[in-house]
Amino acid sequence: MARISYSQSLSNAMAEEMRRDSTIILMGEDIGHFGGAFGATCDLYNEFGPERVMDMPISEAGYVGAAVGAAATGLRPIAELQFTDWITIASDQLVNQAAKMRYMFGGVLSIPLVLRAPVGGYIQAAAQHSQMFDAWVSYVPGLKVVLPSTPIDAKGLLKSAIRDNSPVMFFEHKKLYDMVDEVPDDTNFLIPIGKADIKREGSDVTIITYSFMVHKALEAASILEKEGISAEVVDLRTVKPLDKETIITSVKKTSKVLCFQEAWLTCSIMSEVAAVLAEEAFDYLDAPVKRLGARDAPIPFSPVLESYVLPGVNDVVNIIKEMF
Repeated sequence: MARISYSQSLSNAMAEEMRRDSTIILMGEDIGHFGGAFGATCDLYNEFGPERVMDMPISEAGYVGAAVGAAATGLRPIAELQFTDWITIASDQLVNQAAKMRYMFGGVLSIPLVLRAPVGGYIQAAAQHSQMFDAWVSYVPGLKVVLPSTPIDAKGLLKSAIRDNSPVMFFEHKKLYDMVDEVPDDTNFLIPIGKADIKREGSDVTIITYSFMVHKALEAASILEKEGISAEVVDLRTVKPLDKETIITSVKKTSKVLCFQEAWLTCSIMSEVAAVLAEEAFDYLDAPVKRLGARDAPIPFSPVLESYVLPGVNDVVNIIKEMF
């Protein structure tokens, strides 16, 4: 085990996989000498050189399209967006090409592409640098969507994503890059895509969440415990495919549930989770399913307004107390 940051865990995962497999290449803006906007590619350029760690121009459509083509012709590219907001620019390459090529060619080729992108708010970066588009891409068949919440999950899930033969959208919350924890040194340490994790055991209410909101949920659970409410925290880790079994098993135990996310609720991941519970776990519920997410507005630049629009720990505590 090594005590390292989330960003270093990502860097270690990519380095280990690149040493194992010479077909893995990196593409993105400022990922070379600069080491990436959030430091996740530090030192990779020095070890693997410009042929495998390629600085790209400010053209997300161009280099994501190049990554899709590289994946189709035998390489295993990892493309990095500086901010997930620019996934809109590369949407045709992802939605109409990467997600569909394996199907349209009858399985003759695969697209082993990983798209890494920083997501989320809480850093006063304003409306065009604070969004989460995980629900957008989860809507599209053919794409897998991963959002690790800890350094250990970041390493295990990124290595699994790199080895996967399908395109994987790998979203990293900007507030997590500096988080430090114990991470296995094992070069074969993998966490399977599509498997949720119980981050805290509880008996009275289930909080289903993912990404940075896991830590807000854990903080809320500690507060609720002092008031006699035992909250279980389920970290989805992967939102496409969704681990229905873990979700339903937890709700069967607690009979109450809060579906909690950072992003807007309309047509969201937690809308899908709530639908799954209504269809497959309704008889186990003692109270209506509750959802919590951002207010339906662009993310403000002002710290005061941002904290009003985005959900916080007190919001979690209050909505759960209402259930009792």
